[in-house]
Amino acid sequence: MAAPLELSCWGGGWGLPSVHSESLVVMAYAKFSGAPLKVNVIDKTWRGSRGDVPILTTEDNIVSQPAKILNFLRKQKYNADYELSAKQGADTLAYIALIEEKLLPAVLHTFWVESDNYFSVTKPWFASRIPFPLSLILPGRISKGALNRILLTRGEPPLYHLREVEAQIYRDAKECLNLLSNRLGTSQFFFGDTPSTLDAYVFGFLAPLYKVRFPKVQLQEHLKQLSNLCRFCDDILNSYFRLSLGDG
Repeated sequence: MAAPLELSCWGGGWGLPSVHSESLVVMAYAKFSGAPLKVNVIDKTWRGSRGDVPILTTEDNIVSQPAKILNFLRKQKYNADYELSAKQGADTLAYIALIEEKLLPAVLHTFWVESDNYFSVTKPWFASRIPFPLSLILPGRISKGALNRILLTRGEPPLYHLREVEAQIYRDAKECLNLLSNRLGTSQFFFGDTPSTLDAYVFGFLAPLYKVRFPKVQLQEHLKQLSNLCRFCDDILNSYFRLSLGDG
C-alpha cells in the first residue's frame, strides 16, 4: 500500500476548496492526476509560524512550494502531463513563468496590500483560522512579505513610488489575463480535453480572484469580462471539487 500523502493548506470559502492560490494549485493538480491526498486544513490547532503552506507530508518526506510538490507527485507516478508533447511541455513552463511574473504580483496586491481588501476580507479570514496569538501576528507578516515580493520584482527605476508600481502590476496582470483568455479560446482546457499542470496553475491563481468578494475589485472586474476564463474556473469547481466543498 502506498504511503499516505497529506497536504496541509489553507481552507476554503466563497465556494472554493481553498482561498489560497498556491494551495489550490496543488489541490487541483492532485485531482487531475489522481493523487490520493488527505487534505488537512489549517485551523486553531496549527503550530506553524510562517504561513509557508502548502506542505506535503509523507512517511519519509516533507515538501513545500507548489512546483516542488508537483514534481514529487510526478515521481510517485501521479502525472497529469503524460499526454503532452515536448512543445506543450515547453509552453507549460513559459505560461507558468508568465503567471508568476505578470499575474502573481497583482493577486498578492489584491489580497494582501490593497488596504480595504486586506482589513475587511483577507486579514479577518486568515486570523479567524489560526490560533491566538499567532492570529495577531501572521496576517501582518504575510502582508509585509507580499509587499516586499512585489517591490522586489517591480520597485525599480523608473517605478519609484508604490502608486506607480501598483499601476504597472495591474496593467501587467490584465495583459496576462488577456493572453490566457486568448490561449484558452473555446477549449475546455489549455491543451484540449484533459487538464494538466498549466490548468492547475491557471485555476489556482484565477479562482480566488474570481470568487472572493472584495470591496476593491479592479482585477476581478477585468477577469469577469473574460467569460471563457470564468467558465474554465466554474467547470473545474463543478467537475473536480463539488463533493468536497463544505465551507462557504
